[in-house]
Amino acid sequence: MKYALVTGGTRGIGLATVKALAERGYAVTALYSSDEAAAERAARAVSADFVRADVSDEEAVRSVIGALPALNLLVCNAGVSLFRQVQDITREEYARVMDVNFGGVLFCCKHALKKLLERQGSIVTVASVFGEAGGSCESLYSASKGAVIAFTKALAKELAPSHVTVNCISPGVVDTAMNARLSEEERAALAEEIPLGRFASPEEIAGAVVFLAEHRYITGQVLGVNGGYLV
Repeated sequence: MKYALVTGGTRGIGLATVKALAERGYAVTALYSSDEAAAERAARAVSADFVRADVSDEEAVRSVIGALPALNLLVCNAGVSLFRQVQDITREEYARVMDVNFGGVLFCCKHALKKLLERQGSIVTVASVFGEAGGSCESLYSASKGAVIAFTKALAKELAPSHVTVNCISPGVVDTAMNARLSEEERAALAEEIPLGRFASPEEIAGAVVFLAEHRYITGQVLGVNGGYLV
């Protein structure tokens, strides 16, 4: 049996990834931070264990991972967004975005490592095209995702001798709740900036996650799944 842990697993990219892995025979544990209704809907949609745990809480992460029988794959997908001009960012917003988007990745990798080493497993992090290119009025979010990218590359070098692969998916604009703030006019204008002319589906991102998870000779890479938005 192959075991996977997916953070932020009740909706969007996370839920699509949980479904894709379950279809491939993984026993999947999916973490969520607070939305019980979303977790209940997800549990009806796919056979997986949905566990409430905030990835920014290191003790919660340690406890959940410690209870797993084994681990072949860790997918660090949980994230929060912030659309704010830099002069308006508060200390509390800074702490929350960095603690979840980067701290969650750090804590999950740290506490999953022993089990991943036992099975020569894989880690896939989920960053963002804005972590590569930056986004106006999303400076803090961009910085947090840039940290994920740098961490992924460094950890890949650290774990390669132990045959644990570490890669990153860098999505472009995805049709998820995170982009629900956009008006129809804003969505249309943004789609025009994407060479393929549309947003990605969560399933398309999930497919890339599975590809990197199961490829044994790719490590330390950032795979842009952005429709040509960043070339």
